[in-house]
Amino acid sequence: MAKVAAAMAMTHSPGLTGWFDAAPQEEQVMALSAFETMRDHLDERDIDLLLIIGNDHLLNWPLSNTPEYTVGVDDVHNGPADWYDEWLALEKFQVQGHGALARFIVNQAARHGLALSHKRDMQFDDSVSVPVAHLNPDMVRPIIPITLNCTVPPIPEMRRAYEVGLILRQVIEEFDGDERVAVIGTGGLSHEPGGPRYFFIDEEFDLWFLDLLCDGDHEKLLAECTLERMEEAGSGGTAELLAWAFALAFTQGPAQVLGYAPSHSWRSGTGFVIWPEMRETT
Repeated sequence: MAKVAAAMAMTHSPGLTGWFDAAPQEEQVMALSAFETMRDHLDERDIDLLLIIGNDHLLNWPLSNTPEYTVGVDDVHNGPADWYDEWLALEKFQVQGHGALARFIVNQAARHGLALSHKRDMQFDDSVSVPVAHLNPDMVRPIIPITLNCTVPPIPEMRRAYEVGLILRQVIEEFDGDERVAVIGTGGLSHEPGGPRYFFIDEEFDLWFLDLLCDGDHEKLLAECTLERMEEAGSGGTAELLAWAFALAFTQGPAQVLGYAPSHSWRSGTGFVIWPEMRETT
C-alpha cells in the first residue's frame, strides 16, 4: 500500500519567487533555511511523490461553480498559468503527475462518502507553483495537486478540512502501490490580498496559531481557530490555513516551526512547519 511518510506546510506568497529580494536580509535567510530543511526532510523520508494542497484563486473555476475540493488527475502538469508569469517571475515548468493515484483518490473517496471534483489541464497559480519551485526545483518528484475553496461562501470550518484529510489518508493507504507520499499544505498565514487591509499582518494571530501547532493538540486547534477568527486576521487570505488543517490530519504530536516573519515585503505572515511524527495506521 502507499504510505504518507511526511507532512509539512508553508506560505505560498508570490513574493517568495516574484520579489524575493525585496524582503529584509534576515527574512530571506529564514525562508531559504526553511526551504533547505524541508527539502532535506523529503530526502530523509525517501519521498517519491508530493501531494500539494492549496486554495484555487478563482483560476480554475468561476465564482458561480467553485467546488470544495478539486484533484488534478493528469500524468503531466505544466505551470505556472500565463496570467501569473510576470507576478511569480518563474520559468515555465513541466512536472510529472501521478494520474493513477489521483484518479484512485477521486474514485475511492466517493466510496468513503466524500465527493471530490477532478480536472485535467489544471492551471497553477502561486498555491502550487511556489512550493514546486522551492521544494521540487529539479522536478524530480511527481506531484498530485489538490485545490480547495476558501474564497467563495459558504467557506467550511477547519474541522471539515481536517476530516477530509483523515479520509484521504485512509484512501491513499488503500492504493495498491509502494509510493511514499509527502502532504504539503500551502497558504496563509495572516494576510488580506487586495482588500482594504492589503498590507496588514496580524502577527499576534500568526504566533498564536503556530503555538497551537507546536502544542500538538489537534482538538484544541480545531475548536479555537474558527473561520471568524481567521477572517479577523485577514479577510480572503488567512482562511488559506484550511490547507494546513488538511495536512494536520496526517500527523500526530507537535509541529516544528522552521521560521516565521510578519513580512510586509511579501505581503503575508510567512511561516514554514514540518511535523516530525505521522499519524499511526489504525
